[in-house]
Amino acid sequence: MTRLHRFAVSSALLLQSLACASPEPCLNGLCHFTRNKLASRTVASELGPQLSANSNVYGPDDTQFGNCTSRYDPFFTPKIQMVVQPDSEDDIPKIVQYANANGIPFLAMARRHGMTSTLSEFDGMQIDMSLLDKIEIQPDGKSVVLGGGVFAKNIMEKLWSAGYVTSSGSTSCVGLLGPALGGGRGRLEGYYGVVSDSFLKLNVVLANGTAITVSETEHPDLFWAMKGAGHNFGVVTSLEMKIYPRGVDTWYYKTYIWSQDKLERVFEASNNFHNDGNHAGHHLKEMAFNMGSYTIIPSISETEGVIFWSFVYRGSKEEAQPYLDAFDAIEAVSTEDGNVPYPDIPGVSGTGMNSALCDYGLNHVHYPAGLKVWNVTTQRQIYDLYNEKIRQYPEFQRTTVNMEDYSHEGVNAIDPDTSAYPWRDRGLLSFIAVTYDPNPSLDAAAIAWAKETRDLWNAGAPDLLPSTYVNYAHGDESTESMYGYEPWRLEKLRGLKAQYDPDNLFSYYNPIIPNQNPRSTHESNFKGRQIGAKSRGRGQ
Repeated sequence: MTRLHRFAVSSALLLQSLACASPEPCLNGLCHFTRNKLASRTVASELGPQLSANSNVYGPDDTQFGNCTSRYDPFFTPKIQMVVQPDSEDDIPKIVQYANANGIPFLAMARRHGMTSTLSEFDGMQIDMSLLDKIEIQPDGKSVVLGGGVFAKNIMEKLWSAGYVTSSGSTSCVGLLGPALGGGRGRLEGYYGVVSDSFLKLNVVLANGTAITVSETEHPDLFWAMKGAGHNFGVVTSLEMKIYPRGVDTWYYKTYIWSQDKLERVFEASNNFHNDGNHAGHHLKEMAFNMGSYTIIPSISETEGVIFWSFVYRGSKEEAQPYLDAFDAIEAVSTEDGNVPYPDIPGVSGTGMNSALCDYGLNHVHYPAGLKVWNVTTQRQIYDLYNEKIRQYPEFQRTTVNMEDYSHEGVNAIDPDTSAYPWRDRGLLSFIAVTYDPNPSLDAAAIAWAKETRDLWNAGAPDLLPSTYVNYAHGDESTESMYGYEPWRLEKLRGLKAQYDPDNLFSYYNPIIPNQNPRSTHESNFKGRQIGAKSRGRGQ
């Protein structure tokens, strides 16, 4: 470990070092040579004196490097040469300016849960945001200021204990900003919209190292872009969000496990529940979230998937019961229910800290689809394919096919033109996660299965253009499917890229403009997979 405050390097020596590193002037602070192979000790000695005392630099030989770079999904892994871990958001502009002055690509991360293939194009400096974890409820009780490294569990618990809630993703271990910059789906969206709809103000470091405040009154066009396409524009060092009274003391949950012969009845009941895609009803915002999956439970069968489904209601069992009667009428292998405080809901509904969604180190090959209604015939086809693949590849036994149905009232209530998030009309999110221990010999089969499943979902909704929730993207989808087919959306986003990131430095997370910089593409990490800027078919 290299503690930056241990380095006593004079300003004169620091300037001399950087001068030696920059043999030619750097246009707009961005050099077109690279010192990307610098030792972490060199970076610490040069950059360290500029940063706050408890910041750190780690290289591959440091004991903490593995902890800072381990990923939920190692299938598509960025190549990290060094980790800089700032202790203050004021450090971020200095880090970005240093990286630019030395031609080093940089990528900010908090919880390292990103799953897209485009991350594999990165080769450079990771900015580890995990120490930026402040949670400060404002005196008026209407907002909270959050550090750029906070994650769902901590926010939910801190706010709940003070009598509040705010929007966040549904999985406890995932950072707030990763999902939110792509819109952010979550259990409170029936009330308050997607996560980014609760943004009030963002503190953003741009590609050139400039720190700005972004809100409805300051850089409003960029504020629009940050709410759905924010990964393309800057590093959010902190933000202010709306908070809301927490309401009821406990939420009701009920989970079901059904055998496959009940599949058609389950999806017919689900379609009736949300009025065949209309997502309108007296109590739908209280029935905040229901999520199902095809999964293997070995104690039931090791070769035939079951249907797991979880409902979450903001209120009592008695209030929820009328909406569950149709599902109770379908004979289940088992059920479980109860009332718990809101921060405990992830743990009882399959998305908590101890769930598979928070288990790092397994490959998770994803493909998603956005829908309005479940095509029952398609759901049967996908289930049969699931069993076929599990029998063919027992190594894939931990794979899940996931169907998410969020209460949508709050999302629909917001004018879609007011943010870059384009898919307010798609209430259903589905994705497959082909899950297995890393094994290159299985990669092609995993990708083929995942893609076939996605294609079945899309074929089952012929009246819809394919849509991709950007945070679930595999990485080879069209730009339009992620950011919207309306021409004005991409025109506006590309214009803002030209204004705020003309060198396209933020181009590693499902970019609006694909990365074309060979400096930051390491082909050895692709392992023969058909990914990368050279092979992606994107709208330009």
